[in-house]
Amino acid sequence: QVQLAESGGGLAQAGDSLRLSCAASGRTFGYYIMGWFRQAPGKEREFVVTVSKNGGATAYADYVKGRFTISRDNAKNTVYLQMNSLEPEDTAVYYCAAKATISTVAVATTGRYDYWGQGTQVTVSS
Repeated sequence: QVQLAESGGGLAQAGDSLRLSCAASGRTFGYYIMGWFRQAPGKEREFVVTVSKNGGATAYADYVKGRFTISRDNAKNTVYLQMNSLEPEDTAVYYCAAKATISTVAVATTGRYDYWGQGTQVTVSS
């Protein structure tokens, strides 16, 4: 069982940066692929980025590539999402998620994750 808690959301202007954090409970954080997803009002949840268990492999959605960066610190049980050059279209609730896997380098771009956080709101004004 893993509990996830996101933080770092808030209000930003276009072009600003924000860093989201997702803290995980338990001692097995390193067993999980981690991902960030987002859901804008009236839209379905969509994939943003994922990172492998060892942090060595990542995959980004095209609409955030080059602007967002995921990283993880397994010693701190935390995954981060650095968001630069924010756009109004990035406005959404951002969720982190964990997916158990035996692979060290696998990533997961679908929503089939095992655990989800409660989300943190990011609002970007133009």
